[in-house]
Amino acid sequence: MNNEINTSVLIIDDEEIVRDNIEDILVPDSGSKGQEIINDAVNVLFDVPKPLLTTRTPSIPVFTVDKASNGMEGVKRVIKALEAGHPYAVIFLDMRMPGWNGLETAIEIRKYDIKVEIIFITAYSDRSIDEIVEQAGQNVGYHCKPYAPEEIIQLATKAVTDYNKLRNLENLIESISSIGLNKNQLTSLLKNILEQLASSVDTDMALIGKLHDDFTYEKILSIGAVEEKVNLGELIARVKNANVGKDEVIQLDELILARMDKYSFFAILKKQERLKTEKMYLLKLFVQNAAQAIRNAELNDKLLQKEKLSAVGQVIGMVMHDLRSPIKKIKVLNEMMREDEDGGDNPLIDMIDKSAEQASEILDDFMDFINNIPVEKTPLNLSEMVGEAVKLSQGSREDTTYAIIKLDIPADLMVPGDESKLRRTISNLVNNAMDVLRGKKDGEINISANVIDNKAVLNISDNGTGIPPEIINTLFDPFVTKSKSTGTGLGLAIVKQYVNAHGGNITVKNNNGAVFTISLPL
Repeated sequence: MNNEINTSVLIIDDEEIVRDNIEDILVPDSGSKGQEIINDAVNVLFDVPKPLLTTRTPSIPVFTVDKASNGMEGVKRVIKALEAGHPYAVIFLDMRMPGWNGLETAIEIRKYDIKVEIIFITAYSDRSIDEIVEQAGQNVGYHCKPYAPEEIIQLATKAVTDYNKLRNLENLIESISSIGLNKNQLTSLLKNILEQLASSVDTDMALIGKLHDDFTYEKILSIGAVEEKVNLGELIARVKNANVGKDEVIQLDELILARMDKYSFFAILKKQERLKTEKMYLLKLFVQNAAQAIRNAELNDKLLQKEKLSAVGQVIGMVMHDLRSPIKKIKVLNEMMREDEDGGDNPLIDMIDKSAEQASEILDDFMDFINNIPVEKTPLNLSEMVGEAVKLSQGSREDTTYAIIKLDIPADLMVPGDESKLRRTISNLVNNAMDVLRGKKDGEINISANVIDNKAVLNISDNGTGIPPEIINTLFDPFVTKSKSTGTGLGLAIVKQYVNAHGGNITVKNNNGAVFTISLPL
C-alpha cells in the first residue's frame, strides 16, 4: 500500500472498551493471553466481537488510530490534526455520549473539516438517516452495533480509499490554475478531470461553459450526451429561476449547478439523491480553478498573439516603408502623363490616381496601427463621412453584390475624429458585410446613428448569417478570421484600435445577422 495515503482514523466513543476494540480490529496485534480474555469479556458484555487476528491482505490499508472519550475531546483532536497538517481521513463516532452527542459532535467537526469521512457506530436508532444528513451533511455513514470485525475493516478501508481518491482529485483540480497551458492543452486536461469528477458524483453527462449576464451560454467542453438529451434552453431557465448566485453550488433534484463568476458547471445525476458535502465542495473547487485556468490560457494566447503581431508588424513595417515611395510616385507620374498631349484626356489616369490615393491611405493606416500613432481629431459630419466610406466600399468592388445599403443618420450630427481613420473603419465594416452578403438576392445593410448619453452611437447591421459562435468573443483580436480566403485577420483589430484611439468602444452581436455598434464621445 502507498505509504503516502492518509490512513489516519479517530475513534470517538465514551466506552473505553469499544474504543480499544475498534482499534484492535484496525491495528491488529499478535495479542497476549490477558488481552484475549478481555476481548472475550467485551464480546459477552457489549455484543462486540473479538478482533480478527488473521493475516492482512495487501488491499487493506495500514491504519493509524487516535481515540477520544467524548465529543469535545474529539473536536480538539480534529483541530490539532488539521493544524499539524495531518488531518484524519475517517472518524468512527458514537451517537449517544455524555455532553455533546454524536450528531452535535459531527456538526462541530464540520465547522473545521468538511472533508473527513464520518461513520456513526451506534446501538440506537433514535436518529433517522435523513435527520443526520440534514444536520451533519451528506458526507457521513451509519452502521449499527453489534458489528463484525470484517465490517469495521470494510467501512474503514472504503472510507480511506474514497477520502484519498477525492484528495488526489482535489490536488489535481487545484494544480490546473497554476499550469501554463494553451487552450487546446487545457481543454484536454479539463476534460480528463471532468470525467473523473463526473465519475465520483455518479454522472455521465456534464457540461462546463460561460454563462453571460444575459443568460446566453457559451460551451467550453462537455462529456456524455448532455447536449442531445437535455434542452439547454430549459437548463439555463432553471438556473435563472433558481437564482443561483455567482459563487454557489446547488442541487435541484437530479441537476447539479455550480456557478463561479461567468463560468458554470452542469451535471445530470444518474440517481436523484443528495450529493455528499465533500463532492459538492469538489465541484465548486473545480469550477473555480477551471475558470482561473481558462482565464490564464486566454491571457497566454493574447500574449502570444501580441508577440506574433509584433514580429509580423516589424516585417510589414519594413515592406510598407519600401512600398510607400513607389506608390506615392504614381501620382507624380500621372501628372506628367496629363501634361503629355497624348495622355491628358485618358480617363484611366484619374482611376489610377484614385487607386494610388487609396493604396497610400491603406499604407499610412497600417503604419499608424503598427506604431500606434495617436489620432488627430477635427469636427466631422458623421453622415457625410459615412456616405463617403460607403461609396469607397462600393467603388472598390469588382464583384456583383446585391446588398442594398440604407443610411439613417442625422444630417447635422457632428463628431470629433480623424476623418481618414474613421472612414477606413466604416469602409472595413461595410466591406465585411458585403462579403457576407455576396450572391444573396435580398441582402441588406443598415447604417443608423443617434445620440445616447452624450455619445454618437453608430450601428452597422446586415441580414447575413451572423458571426460564427466560436470566434465572436475574439473577433477583434489580431489574426482572427474565418471563411474569408483574402482575410489577413488584421482588419477588425485595426478597426478596434481606431475606435479605441477616439475614446470610443465597439461591440458585436448576432441578431438576424451581424450587428456592429460603435460609440464615439461627442
